[in-house]
Amino acid sequence: MLDCPHRPPCPGCPRFAEPGIDPVVHAAISELTRRHDLPEPSVRAGSAFDFRHRARLAIRGRLGSPKVGLFALGTHRVVHIPNCRVQHPLINRVAGVVRRALVEARIPSYSDQAHLGVARYLQVVVERGSQTAQAVLIANAEASAPLAPCLEIIRKELGGALHSLWFNAHRDRSNNVLGPQFERWCGLETVVERFGGARVHYPPGAFGQSNLEVAQHIIEHLREQIPEGSCVTEFYAGVGAIGLSVIDRVRELRLNESSPHALCGLEHGIAGLETGQRAKVSLRPGPAGTVQDATAGANVVIVDPPRKGLDPELARALAERPPERLLYVSCALDSLRSDIVRLTSEGNLRLVGLAVFDMFPYTAHVETVARFEPA
Repeated sequence: MLDCPHRPPCPGCPRFAEPGIDPVVHAAISELTRRHDLPEPSVRAGSAFDFRHRARLAIRGRLGSPKVGLFALGTHRVVHIPNCRVQHPLINRVAGVVRRALVEARIPSYSDQAHLGVARYLQVVVERGSQTAQAVLIANAEASAPLAPCLEIIRKELGGALHSLWFNAHRDRSNNVLGPQFERWCGLETVVERFGGARVHYPPGAFGQSNLEVAQHIIEHLREQIPEGSCVTEFYAGVGAIGLSVIDRVRELRLNESSPHALCGLEHGIAGLETGQRAKVSLRPGPAGTVQDATAGANVVIVDPPRKGLDPELARALAERPPERLLYVSCALDSLRSDIVRLTSEGNLRLVGLAVFDMFPYTAHVETVARFEPA
């Protein structure tokens, strides 16, 4: 019987070692496919262990005895997870080095109730190609000076395993992990991944998928749905993991994004394209609902919204003026179901396909790709 040394109370894998997707989620997907007269979809999965290449870990505890891990359910008490089995081993190593550096440099951990202390969170991203780690120490401090001894210890201890080291200032009381201000202590500006040939750049403030193996499966599936020579518009494009990875198949690519950090990564990725491919790409920055005209003339529209789903203005525009094909990448089944109702409400679009990906093993979450075509 497989076991985890951190369960309980670690809440990260509530279904640890259970095969397949959550039965309640499976039943909801089955009901959705029956309602739209679709075949039961198969589930694409990846590795069961060491699959997380990205982690955000809380830092709490007493001076000289910090804990680095996840909050226990419903609390701000941190469960220390030094031997997490689903994180890439380098993430565990970085977390251990950071913990020892906090002890050696006598950096106090943050207290939520008192809004005192310094070290709040640690973000670690592993770059697959180099097998090095981008590490961000998030602190209740205006500048990196109070953490300088700690940052130097981390830099020296990790050595060649360190891609880059960053300080992030997070001074307010919010539950956000990252604050607005980044300072690069050492190393490279972006983590670089490849999902189909093009280089995709991740600054430390940009969103990225944690399960890159399954993310690759999703992108390969999307490529198969895009006819050669299409004009493609992608909303909520992030750093371009999808769009830039299908650039060789399209005649024109319009990318929409609103996050400054993601736009920075997009600009790096576009700049790295060959001249002919770069000429195909245009950026449409801003909230997706304000640039809905980017759908005009597009054969294929791709949307990859956050958990809340589509901006209402965009959903309405797609329902009223549907493209030849709409590909909807969803990380939240509830918002997908609501958006299916909105997208099909005018009778112009219909759901014709659904694919399921086990992006978050041992949890009740899945990633889905829904395909819509004119009714």
